[in-house]
Amino acid sequence: MDWNFRTAEELTAAMRAGVVTSVELTEEAIAGIERDDKAINAICVRDFDRARIAARVADEARARGEDRPLLGVPVTVKECYDVAGLPTTWGMPQYRDYVPGEDAVQVSRLRAAGAVVLGKTNVPVGLQGLQSSNELYGTTNNPWDHARTSGGSSGGSAAALATGFGVLSIGSDIAGSLRTPAHFCGVYGHKPTLGLVANRGMVLPTEPALPVDLDLAVVGPMARSARDLRLLLDVMAGPDPLTLGVAYDLALPAARHERLSDFRVLVLDEHPFIPTGSAVRAGVNRVAEALVDGGARVERRTPLLPDLAEAATLYTQLLFSGSVARFPVEAYEQLQVRAAGLSEDDRSLDAARLRGMVLSHRDWLAVNHRRELHRHGWRRLFAEYDVVVCPITPTPAFPHDHNPDLLACRIDIDGVEYPFFDQLVWAGLATMPGLPATAIPTGLSPEGVPVGVQLIGPMFEDHTPLRLAELLEQAIGGFQPPQ
Repeated sequence: MDWNFRTAEELTAAMRAGVVTSVELTEEAIAGIERDDKAINAICVRDFDRARIAARVADEARARGEDRPLLGVPVTVKECYDVAGLPTTWGMPQYRDYVPGEDAVQVSRLRAAGAVVLGKTNVPVGLQGLQSSNELYGTTNNPWDHARTSGGSSGGSAAALATGFGVLSIGSDIAGSLRTPAHFCGVYGHKPTLGLVANRGMVLPTEPALPVDLDLAVVGPMARSARDLRLLLDVMAGPDPLTLGVAYDLALPAARHERLSDFRVLVLDEHPFIPTGSAVRAGVNRVAEALVDGGARVERRTPLLPDLAEAATLYTQLLFSGSVARFPVEAYEQLQVRAAGLSEDDRSLDAARLRGMVLSHRDWLAVNHRRELHRHGWRRLFAEYDVVVCPITPTPAFPHDHNPDLLACRIDIDGVEYPFFDQLVWAGLATMPGLPATAIPTGLSPEGVPVGVQLIGPMFEDHTPLRLAELLEQAIGGFQPPQ
């Protein structure tokens, strides 16, 4: 029996019933990677010897009567997480020899839950970009079309899941880095509420692994089913024990509803800064139709929605405000000169990027104040709605483009080119206020590649969009293996 495309729930049930062992699952996963990963290049660091040992230990534990959430389940880990004894490079050649001595907190939680770590998945250089390619490990291809990107920065994880290399993976997200690869590869990903999931050990190589409160970035789960996403989130959720002095179990609020007919949903497919491509619009509409057919209350407009143009501008400024912190003084001063030359009337996202790079602390506080007003607007909206459905990016996966100057790159939307970074506005809709967002597959484009959408939920109510994802998986289908 082929176990590589089963869910974590199915594998756990089979191991409990004695139908299969963790050793057998691990060997089958390793055989799949050795057979198929040359074409995909998703697993950049293999850890097969230790995985085999962990699988034997898991089987022995189960034989003693133990039953942990992920006991014996083969998983992968995004390259940027510290795994003791394996290199952490973030795809940067200068760190090729850096090997941390301690697991990231989320790797520790995976191991404590009984998971078997197969290895690490590929990323872009410095986690910067929507493609997973670097000089050290090469390029990760989309399993549906090898000429296209798998996405970034968690592209290796999404490609691994889509190809059957492990049942679950963990990634990170600041500009759609979980959601975009899930959308491009036809799998599931969840960007948790900001601060919900501890991030220690997901840190630049050689820097101390500290329990830092990040401004926009989160770490989160990826899977091939919505129920597996919830399972893995529950393993990952909770503050860092270093901040409390003790381990801590966080009980998230239950989903607002259990039935599709009880959900109140706002559907969006238009943005003032960038059009939505026809394939993605069709995916959004497919979800909207399933919601209507299931009896949900579906609306397309509301005065409660925070201003999308201002939201995109604020997100862009906050995102890029930290991007130049390590620039040489001369380069930073050149940016200041360029920003000073902008017209006051220039409200483009290019201008927002440049202004963000040189924000003073005074100006950053002003932007942050506007963010708090948006958060209040979202609280009001989620008093009337449960979930917002919208695109993740305007298009499905695009062809590989390895121009290192991302500011000069363009994205083709139904034959018209737009600035590459402008497509981040949809990811930023949830990121800027820190809201949870679940990426789900909706089917295939006319070109035969996956299309996904995101379900944005209320802050710290992650189980609400996750539950809707489960219901939609039943209504329209979910992951399907690449053809």
